[in-house]
Amino acid sequence: MSRNSPEILASPIEYLKGVGPQRAAILRRELGIDTFRDLLELYPYRHLDKSRVSAIADISATTEFILVAGFLGSLQILGEGKSKRLVTTLKDATGSLQLVWFQGISWMEKNLNPGFRYRAYGRIGFYNGEPQLTHPEIEGFDELKGDASPLQPFYPSTEKLKARSLGGRQIARLTQQLLSQLKEKDLPEFIPAEICLQLGLISRFRSFQSIHFPPAAPVYQQAVFRLKFEEFFLNQVRTGMIKTQRQKQSRGVIFSQVGRLFHDFYSKALPFELTGAQKRVIREIRQDTATGHQMNRLLQGDVGSGKTMVALLSMLLAADNGFQSCLVAPTEILSNQHALHFTRMLQDLPVTVRLLTGSVKAAARKKILEELASGSADILIGTHAILEDPVLFKNLGLAIIDEQHRFGVAQRARIWKKASIPPHVLVMTATPIPRTLAMTAYNDLDYSVIDELPPGRQPVRTVQRYEYNRPNVMDFIKEEIKKGRQAYIIFPLIEESEKLDYENLMKGYENVKAYFPEPAYYISMVHGRQKQEVRETNMKRFVSGDTQIMVATTVIEVGVHISNANVMVVESAEKFGLSQLHQLRGRVGRGADQSYCILLTGSRLGTDARERVRILCETTDGFRIAEKDMELRGPGDIAGTRQSGLLDFKLADIVQDREILHQAIETAKNLLAKDPELEEPGHTALRRQLLQEKGKTPWSRIS
Repeated sequence: MSRNSPEILASPIEYLKGVGPQRAAILRRELGIDTFRDLLELYPYRHLDKSRVSAIADISATTEFILVAGFLGSLQILGEGKSKRLVTTLKDATGSLQLVWFQGISWMEKNLNPGFRYRAYGRIGFYNGEPQLTHPEIEGFDELKGDASPLQPFYPSTEKLKARSLGGRQIARLTQQLLSQLKEKDLPEFIPAEICLQLGLISRFRSFQSIHFPPAAPVYQQAVFRLKFEEFFLNQVRTGMIKTQRQKQSRGVIFSQVGRLFHDFYSKALPFELTGAQKRVIREIRQDTATGHQMNRLLQGDVGSGKTMVALLSMLLAADNGFQSCLVAPTEILSNQHALHFTRMLQDLPVTVRLLTGSVKAAARKKILEELASGSADILIGTHAILEDPVLFKNLGLAIIDEQHRFGVAQRARIWKKASIPPHVLVMTATPIPRTLAMTAYNDLDYSVIDELPPGRQPVRTVQRYEYNRPNVMDFIKEEIKKGRQAYIIFPLIEESEKLDYENLMKGYENVKAYFPEPAYYISMVHGRQKQEVRETNMKRFVSGDTQIMVATTVIEVGVHISNANVMVVESAEKFGLSQLHQLRGRVGRGADQSYCILLTGSRLGTDARERVRILCETTDGFRIAEKDMELRGPGDIAGTRQSGLLDFKLADIVQDREILHQAIETAKNLLAKDPELEEPGHTALRRQLLQEKGKTPWSRIS
């Protein structure tokens, strides 16, 4: 491949001078570098400003990293075996500093020249009270000539790479070698000229040069801004176009009327007045399902905000128009609960509700499948069992997925094949998604939020108590049980050792029994290692009030609604994530009584754990908690996005770079409003770029 080929960046990395097959193999394995483009997009994690040289005399006990310059002293090899080391000194006008190497001794000895001027950079350590640099970055330089690039890049590397002489410095040389081969046309511009002008963006070619080897700090900042904006902008244009295309092209069944079932339930059976937010979401769903295009809507609402009622009303809308609907939940417990709830609520209406889970016996399953195929079953609620091939509907019009991040792409896609015209899709989550994440990861879905709690609900009071407060906490639970209330006590699942988790849970269960002896108190226990029927029985005993306390792991995190339970105790709360703690807290506060969440922690908390506990005690706002969770954990861990590859940004970060993200969102929106198909001459390069990147379609385009 010629070096001037427009496809030079697709060249395998072994073809770069200085790499070859062996080095290429280890670069692939350790850093995922397959091509020239991958190396170009391996950005430095920081730069060292070589013009900011410190005096050796300025080193103090608080000095961490330092860059010093001076004349190199004589080289000495001291010690034997593991303690063998190369030692020298670097001397400037203010003092001298010891430099030490334990590895690569012969190479360093051969390449260092005593008496010459060097610059050394590294972390300061102290040996016998004297400062020293161990394995410093070191280079000879001539003060009179200066530096072509005073900002030296540092690249990620690994021990295996360093063993093959591919440390950060060698990767910098390879990157320099690559940049010397590239021309402007190898990095063509695709952001429209008017946008580049409006935002003052430097060219792509100059951006890539300057992010690696900037001539000055301001140019580096310009390069970083340009490349981060580019990543966000492409994401927004791509997902915006997907949404437009889907709205134009996807056929959907038409729910043309709001009929008798919906009206009768709404006027006679609705157990409470809907909130303004619930009414707004139902209007949005009503509008979507009447257009003739398939609805793809993400509904998020905090725990207890009333998403299930919106789901039920949407299913009645489908039934009024002669269509079946299904609701897929992540667990049998939640499926059973939904089925029981829906059956009770719809008992006075001619609507058939069926439940399909792995536990349904063969004869009952056969009957349900016949009813679905004939159309006599209107609503199907269940687990993954709904996705199996034998489950066929006569006319499926609406599919609702509860806790959408629990289901993979392939699983969800199987539902859409169960109807000749893909059903309308409503994906629901009780895990609030930060707005910045929703705007990037879910931009191609229509998006509804229930941001009000039903009337009469009191915020859950959340407090932290240390382990030594346990007797007081147990006494508090006894007081609440005397009032007729129930309590959860939750133990962590750390997943490092299932056996250890189980032992901790059993030990905790025995401790709880000691505080709450029978027959004055009865306790249910629920965990993942129990047989399904045992778990169900224990859960039912708590639901019916036969037991006053439930000791459990996080299997009860999602969707269990017991309005009489008003105390949630979380053991070792520091071991839980912020959103998980919020989800657990959402299991109480379902009734009109004041509810409590008690976070029991050890007395020594890390910085992040302390911050998680503080935030949870301060606020019950799920969206604020989600934003904070994203800041602490990073966007990739929220709502299953790491597995999806949605936020595979090389440089940009939706938490740190929110301002750039908002600029990209507005710019993309304005562009697509004027030219939704990118047909104008100035936009063809952008269209070509998007076609090249096909395959980066977000998983949320589930239809």
